[in-house]
This record gives sequence, C-alpha cells and structure tokens, in this order.
Amino acid sequence: MPAPRVLISDALSPAAVQIFKDRGIEVDFQPDLGKDKDKLAAIIGNYDGLAIRSATKVTAKILEQAKNLKVIGRAGIGVDNVEIPAATAKGIIVMNTPFGNSITTAEHAVAMMFALARQIPQADASTQAGKWEKNRFMGVELTGKVLGIIGCGNIGSIVADRAIGLRMKVIAYDPFLSPERAVELGVEKVELDDLLRRADIITLHVPMTEKTKNVLSADNIAKTKKGVRIINCARGGLVDEVALRAALDSGHVAGAAFDVFVEEPALANPLFGHPNVVCTPHLGAATTEAQENVALQVAEQMSDYLLQGAIQNAVNFPSITAEEAPRLKPFVALAEKLGSFLGQLTEAPIKGIRIEYEGAVAEMNTRALTSAAVTGVLRPFLQDINMVSAPVVARERGITVEEVKRENAARDYESFIRIIVDAEDMARHAGGTVFQDGKPRVTEIRHIAVDAEFAPHMIYVRNDDKPGFIGRFGTLLGESGVNVATFALGRDKPGGDAICFVSVDQPVSEELLRRIEEIPQVKRARAVRF
Repeated sequence: MPAPRVLISDALSPAAVQIFKDRGIEVDFQPDLGKDKDKLAAIIGNYDGLAIRSATKVTAKILEQAKNLKVIGRAGIGVDNVEIPAATAKGIIVMNTPFGNSITTAEHAVAMMFALARQIPQADASTQAGKWEKNRFMGVELTGKVLGIIGCGNIGSIVADRAIGLRMKVIAYDPFLSPERAVELGVEKVELDDLLRRADIITLHVPMTEKTKNVLSADNIAKTKKGVRIINCARGGLVDEVALRAALDSGHVAGAAFDVFVEEPALANPLFGHPNVVCTPHLGAATTEAQENVALQVAEQMSDYLLQGAIQNAVNFPSITAEEAPRLKPFVALAEKLGSFLGQLTEAPIKGIRIEYEGAVAEMNTRALTSAAVTGVLRPFLQDINMVSAPVVARERGITVEEVKRENAARDYESFIRIIVDAEDMARHAGGTVFQDGKPRVTEIRHIAVDAEFAPHMIYVRNDDKPGFIGRFGTLLGESGVNVATFALGRDKPGGDAICFVSVDQPVSEELLRRIEEIPQVKRARAVRF
C-alpha cells in the first residue's frame, strides 16, 4: 500500500515534520497554505491527513473536496477553526493536543497579573519616552491579596499553585471542583457571588460555552469589590467588554489585562486606549516550549492513527481501535447523547456519574463508552472536553465515575445502557438502546418507559398525568409556530408522574419554555439539543 500523505498547512516545528518522515509518512510542508482557502480546497483531496494550527480554517466547503482525508490534527487545544460536525459526517477524526500548552498559558496569566499590579507596560513606555514619572506608577503588592479563579481545571489549578507560592489567598469558583480537590490544591471553593465580593484580582480559566458566556456581565462586574483587577487569558466573550470599559472609566475596576477578545484579530476593541488596561495578541500558548510540545504531540498522534488505527485526543470519537469501531460506534453515540441529555438537565455541581451496561453491550469495550458518557454529561459546561480527556477532567474535579456490568441481565433489549448523574441537588437518570436500524433511542427516563429518537432540537417536559395537558401543550407549540416531528409520552402510573419528550424542527425559545411551564400540569420544561 502507498504511504499515507499528510499536508501541513500552517507553521509547525521542523521536528514534527521529521516525525512524520521517520514513521514512513509522506509529508508536504506548506506553512502559508492555510491562508488561501481556494488553494487548500483544490489540493486537499490528495491527502490522508491534515496538520494545522489556528490559521487554517477547515470549513465544510473544504471538507467536501477532502475525498481521502482520514484525520485532522490541531496542534493546540482550540478546534473552533474546524467544522467538526462536517468532519464527523465524513468519518474524519479530529484530534487536538489539550495539555501541551497548559503551563505556558497559566504562566502568561501570572505574568499579566504582575504587569497589571505594577503597571509595567505603561511604566516602560513612559521611561523609554524620556520621562521619569516615578510617582505616577504606584502599584500594589500581590502578597496577601485574594485571587479569585473562575474555572479551576487544568490551567486554573496551575495558576492557583503559582499564586499560593506568591503568598496569595486563592478562592475558586468551579461547579466541578470537589471539596476534596480544593483541599488538595490549597484553595477555598466558593460560589460566584462570594468570589466577586471578595476577590482583589479575578482571573478566568473556563471555556466559552452558553453557560460561561459573559460570566462577568455588567451585573456581575457591579458585584465585584471596588478596585478589583480582572485578567482574561482564556477565551474572548467571557467578559462583557463594553461593561468592563464603563467600570474602568468609573474607577470601580482598577485595571484589566486581556490576551483574548470577542473579535480576533482585535484591530479595535472597547478596552483599547484605556490607561489601566494591558493587552496582548492571544499569546497564551506562544512559547517555544509549548509550540514544540503541541507540534510533536500532533505528529505522533496522527502517525499512530494513520499507521495503526490508534486514536488519541480525538474531539469527535473515543479512543478505540479500528477493528472495534464499527460495532461500538452506535453505542458510543447512545452513551454520549444520554449523557448530554442528563448534563443539560443538571445545574447543581456533579458528584458522580454511574454507567450501567446490561446484556451484550457489557461485553464490549465499555471504557470507550464510559468516556463517551462522561463527555456527554460534562460538555454542556466544558466545551473543549473530548472523549479522551473526559476521564481525566472528571478525576481532576473529584467526580467519581463508576461502571456496572450485567452481561446476563434479563431485559426487553439485547443491550441496554443506563446513566445516573449524581448531583448535589438530586440524581438524574436515563437509559436507552440501539435498535436494528443502528439508531440510538431513549427508552427510559426517571424509570418511566418511553421510546424516543434523538433529534437536534427537543423539548423535555415533566408533568402530572392529568387530562388536558397534551391538548394545551400541542396548541401552544402550534401558536408559537413550532412544528413537531415526533412525540413520545410515558408515565409511571395513571394519574401519577409523566414525561413528554418531543422533537421539533426549530430551536426552542426561553419565552416558549416559560409559557409551557405555565400549563397547570407542568412541573418543568427544558430545551435539549443534540
């Protein structure tokens, strides 16, 4: 068989190029190609693998021409420049290197904290301009200050360690941080409002998701201590930039240091020009060591997949062998979707995830399925999580993951998976199977039998089993212009607890959910997306 061919379309370390060659892979190094979408689309069909950084945008249009492409390797953590659903639909594995630049990014946040506290960039510019404004640049000590970390995962925990070494008091807000893990890190776990009220300096280390967007909104910025300093080296959009500028102008916020922005490249921004703001052009991962690490990792991972079928750090597929993939794939989808369903219903901190396998599925590679389930549960909160990193992320946050196998369990299905999410407020559970058509189905929610296919847009309703609900619910959907695709009902007993799981053709608005919850029989209504 001919040797696999890999295209490198962004600047990557020469050592990575050499790894491909040493493994017997033909490599085409064109570091400026990623900027030319048309040229990339014209030649992408000739390659089995594509290695990129952030400059190459792998769109659905480009993927349409990728007739032979099997794997995309992103040297770095962010894969927002890859249209993952389009790649998945074509069976293309998308890999990243989630841990290669953690230390570098954490160190940049600490450096920004020093720069902000001592006004180093402003003092440097003034001094080199021939001024000697010694009394102008009055800084603050970091020793003894309260550092509030929003997101105490891989990077946030490194920042906490460095800050404790500086004799700072560290408090952290992270719904996934267990009390035991907080003690191990030496930080105090707090709620967000407490962190906003107490912190002298706030640093963010969370991904951009619907739950974290504008986590520092105008309202939350107003809750902060007067004179607070804010650092964002994570993702643009975590802070309302316009509201922050107003707080800087009023003097409520003493300073801000940003490495990431809502729009990048940031050629203009509300924060620019303020004397108490420090900005850098997304340099969090920009060190020689980090770039070398992620380049070497992506080359090794892609080579392993192309030559052996091994999958590591894939964002759209678990770590399984090529031989296992056809049999496992529909159960992977089932486990992830069941987990995603429960994760979208859970708002309280998660203590544990239990996955029960019954029948034939219990004899399969359940580790991959468990990774898929954990990924589904956590992805609503941690967008960058993947099926390889999910167990590590859960362990770092003190979330217990348990598997139970019953190979000979007597059920109505050949294979059955049930997931129980143990949160601080209550446990939530759902189960399902894969039918002969290969499609995953939900067949149990809260121990109530139901039969529903997964769909992109769904409405989940808990209600009392009393007359009138279905008519009012259907009428409300019709009045709102929402078209029903499928309608699944279940109840534990006549007149008891009931559920309704409906797939619809349009996204569901908050206003529609509010109106559904006004129906007398309804206990709760949630929009669920897959």
